[in-house]
Amino acid sequence: MKILMATALAVATTALAAPHAVAGGTHTETATVDHVTMLTDRRAAVFVDSPAMGRIVQVQVLLPADVDASRPTLYLLDGVGGGTESDGQESDWTTQTDVVDFFADKPVNVVLPVGGTGSYYTDWQKTDPVLGVNQWETFLTEELPPLIDDEFDGNGVNAVAGLSMGGAAALNLITRKPELYTGVASYSGCADTTSPEARFMVRRSVGYVDGDADNMWGTDDDPDWTAHDPMANAEALRGKVVYSSVGSGAMGEHERFDDPDLPVIMLLGGSLEAAAYHCTLGFEQRLEDLGIPATFDYTRGGTHTWPYWQDALRSSWPSLSHAMSV
Repeated sequence: MKILMATALAVATTALAAPHAVAGGTHTETATVDHVTMLTDRRAAVFVDSPAMGRIVQVQVLLPADVDASRPTLYLLDGVGGGTESDGQESDWTTQTDVVDFFADKPVNVVLPVGGTGSYYTDWQKTDPVLGVNQWETFLTEELPPLIDDEFDGNGVNAVAGLSMGGAAALNLITRKPELYTGVASYSGCADTTSPEARFMVRRSVGYVDGDADNMWGTDDDPDWTAHDPMANAEALRGKVVYSSVGSGAMGEHERFDDPDLPVIMLLGGSLEAAAYHCTLGFEQRLEDLGIPATFDYTRGGTHTWPYWQDALRSSWPSLSHAMSV
């Protein structure tokens, strides 16, 4: 089995060339669709001129069979690799899973941002020397949704999901913009950013792709860390559909004893998933204390690798479809 740490921590350094963009705009300008390329009759590459990001940003959209009916939109986020499996040409979801086939019979738009390596899909305080300008929250929550609704008949109902870094980002986005989303799904994501252990993992993830998390949320005592902590801001999840899936870090159905990569899989993928597991237990307790219903799925074993995230997406679909009234 191939361990795909490009979406965890081991991203190939040759694939990390983030755009060296100029600083983002004033956020008062309006984003526009620069152009759309239809990759197939059901898959569009949309290039958005983003004032916030100060550049053209690609997202890909999976379209339903019935494009005449208005429909909700699912925003599906990558892990820390942010599309590096394809050298930034498409989302890792489309290169590493059967997500295109899975959604072929689903009456929703699926939006897959391309890029975001190590960004946590958040607005950074400063331009990073390596990762460039990251104003992903503004792009994903303010600039992009009206364009998707206008171009692809969105009905204004949105949910957000993601894996690993993207799972943490999905939880962060819904707690910061609860009016935008009806539901969230996190696969092997950590809802905590302020405990010493969680902050260490965030910094380690950003640092692995040569970014500096001080440019993201500041030094450890900066209030931006708490402002972007889904655990601390969990009250915003009241009334939302919440799904969280995580493995144990132990060998599961997708690991094989005869796999020559097994030692690396267990060392990296196992330890990362075990950390996500313990973080998820804390998140479950937090929601229980607040009396906020949520679905937590610990039934799968396994490591921090793509086969389990493909499985988790399927398992989360009943929750996501309920959130989007599909």
